[in-house]
Amino acid sequence: MRLTDLRDRDVVNVNDGKRLGVISDVELDVEQGTVKAIIIPGAGGLRGVLGKKNELLIPWDKIIKVGLDTILVDFPVEEESL
Repeated sequence: MRLTDLRDRDVVNVNDGKRLGVISDVELDVEQGTVKAIIIPGAGGLRGVLGKKNELLIPWDKIIKVGLDTILVDFPVEEESL
C-alpha cells in the first residue's frame, strides 16, 4: 500500500462511530522509516492542541483496521462541556 492510497479513505472513530474526516497528511519517523501519525484537517475543535489549528493527529498505533473505503481508529472521545 502507498501513502497516497490512504488519502481518499474516511477515518471513523470506533468509540463513538463519528466520521473524523479524510487523511490530509502523515507524520513520518525518517530515522525508523515508519509512519508515526495520520493527520485529519478541519478537526481543530476536537484536538487542536495535538497539532496545528484545525488538525487532528492520530497516532499510528491507534489505527485498528485499514479497509477499502474506511480506516477505523480507537481515539478517545472528548467530553463535551455543558
